[in-house]
Amino acid sequence: QALVAESGGGLVQAGESLRLSCTASGLTLADDAMGWFRQTPGKEREAVSCISMSGFVKYYLESVKGRFTISRDTTKNTLYLQMNSLKPEDTAMYYCAPVSRVRSDICSGSLLPSWGQGTQVTVSS
Repeated sequence: QALVAESGGGLVQAGESLRLSCTASGLTLADDAMGWFRQTPGKEREAVSCISMSGFVKYYLESVKGRFTISRDTTKNTLYLQMNSLKPEDTAMYYCAPVSRVRSDICSGSLLPSWGQGTQVTVSS
């Protein structure tokens, strides 16, 4: 059974940076497309950034382009999301998950039967 664990969230001021990490067990990042998602209360969960199985194709939500960078370390089986120039509207619970399809303009939904615990990112103005 695939399991993920997100970490790295916290409380920061606008303009600061955070790096989220996602460690995976039961799946191999080199063999799976992966994505970062976020959700705030009362809103739908949205794909923030995704990376294809090859690592060559990446998707970014329009509002994070140029500020967030997705990467992975296959030797550590860990996915990262470097978030720079954070804005209050980036405040959310962030989750990672394997996904079925990644293109530069689209990222499909999670393949997990249930979401991990997530990591909270709070950006103050």
